[in-house]
Amino acid sequence: MKDQINDFIHYLVVERGLSDNTVKSYRRDLLQYVNYLQNSYVKAWTDVNRDQISYYLLHLKDAGRASSTVARQIASIRAFHQFLLREGIAGHDPSHHVGVPKTERKLPKVLSMKEVESLLDTPNLMRPIGERDKAMLEVLYATGLRVTELIELNLDDLHLTMGFLRCIGKGNKERIIPLGRQAIQAVRTYIENGRPRMLKTSHTDALFLNHHGRRMSRQGFWKVLRGLTRDAGITKALTPHTLRHSFATHLLENGADLRAVQEMLGHADISTTQIYTHVSKHRLKDIYANYHPRA
Repeated sequence: MKDQINDFIHYLVVERGLSDNTVKSYRRDLLQYVNYLQNSYVKAWTDVNRDQISYYLLHLKDAGRASSTVARQIASIRAFHQFLLREGIAGHDPSHHVGVPKTERKLPKVLSMKEVESLLDTPNLMRPIGERDKAMLEVLYATGLRVTELIELNLDDLHLTMGFLRCIGKGNKERIIPLGRQAIQAVRTYIENGRPRMLKTSHTDALFLNHHGRRMSRQGFWKVLRGLTRDAGITKALTPHTLRHSFATHLLENGADLRAVQEMLGHADISTTQIYTHVSKHRLKDIYANYHPRA
């Protein structure tokens, strides 16, 4: 049964062009699913029925998995069974009528403008690594890039004179995103001063380098962000996505068009972007409650 999962993963990589993180998520979900089925003495995908999928989802719920995790598992299972049906491996899709649990849509955490400024001012610009960190943070806040998109930037993706960058997002979709004046200046400084000193003897087209002179990794960026957050005195629990959330929220708070923000974020569905309008309203209510004399 795991052979068919490997075939499906190959399809996601080669034909769908999904990102490494998305493919890993599918693989993890489906391996958990097939292990449960095999422990229940299911020996072939043609033997799977709707009740077995429902029992598996109940098993996840009893194990304390969040409704969002269960919903993601259902999405993975459905995509896989549809693949089996298309490939003629199975004659029906047992996941077709399985219900999806309602998930609470949590508002993303965002930084205030003051916190953003504090974070952006934290890197030590007397060191090459500090110039790199400053450039990374400025680009993230200026563009709303995902961290994977940030670390995969190459030098020829930048068009600093014209004030924009090019990135390849989910599904290999290209986006052209404007860069603000301060982000352009930070990137220029890093490219002219910090990056050559970090490059050492190696050669790479990668824009952002680690201390070995190679492309920065997601884990490396996460470590950098944690250190800068601590040094900036920010007590909120930040994730690499926090600056992306802050980028979108601050744009909308200052009157940006929702469709334009959707395009810059690379959201396929505008309903995904609309969560930031709720964040803006939530923040306005907090401001009102804190500062209005009769709130």
